[in-house]
Amino acid sequence: MPKIDRRIVKSQEAIKKALVDLMAEKHFHDITIQDISDRANVSRGTVYLHYVDKFDLLDRLIAEHINKMGEICEAASAAEYTEANLPWFEYLKNHHVFFSTMLASKGAPSFRRQFHEFLIEEFKDEIDTTTGKNQGLHEDVILQFIVTSYVGIVEWWIMNGMPYPPQAMAEQVGILLERNL
Repeated sequence: MPKIDRRIVKSQEAIKKALVDLMAEKHFHDITIQDISDRANVSRGTVYLHYVDKFDLLDRLIAEHINKMGEICEAASAAEYTEANLPWFEYLKNHHVFFSTMLASKGAPSFRRQFHEFLIEEFKDEIDTTTGKNQGLHEDVILQFIVTSYVGIVEWWIMNGMPYPPQAMAEQVGILLERNL
């Protein structure tokens, strides 16, 4: 594996942070590449060296976080819901600026949609309508109920300043998932 120049990584991180910071201040459509380069303290050329445009930057930033959440799910796939949720809520807490900005921003509705779609893929194999409490219910209804609830609780938790620690959220959301899946 080739060694990546730390200056490139540092520039890319500064550019991504600049975009998130700017989105916390103003609508995505009002942000220019010049705004991003000024905030990141890099040239416009550096931004264009790494990203086609601000839409590419946003898409890649969202994909980076969705992919990381997928890795967390994969690593915790054998765990009970309460245990599996803890790394999730810790990740959300550690990246709260990104998540609060994406969930609050009118300029990033694609994040909420992608987050929703990601959770559908993660939960779809957990639904059992052949036995137990969900017998006879429609799988797609249960899936939408669980995913919409999960997105909603994450959004509530982040937008309210994370009033409970990740451990408490993991435990309570895990119990709720156990009751409903």
